[in-house]
Amino acid sequence: MPKIVPLHWRKLLKIFLNAGFKVFREEGDHLILVKQGVLRPVVIPKYSEVPVFIIKNNIRTSGLSREDYFNFMQ
Repeated sequence: MPKIVPLHWRKLLKIFLNAGFKVFREEGDHLILVKQGVLRPVVIPKYSEVPVFIIKNNIRTSGLSREDYFNFMQ
């Protein structure tokens, strides 16, 4: 399986939108995404390269597996 690498925030946003999340609100330079059945919101900062630790935390929060993450990337 490929490594999780830093991504532009727009690419990360597309992955979570493909996974069924909706943009709930925007606070400053952060997007807040929610999905029915997921207890905590996913927060995506508008960075040109979102660090790997933030991506991994968002994957864990969303309940996606690594396989799902890479499938939704395409």
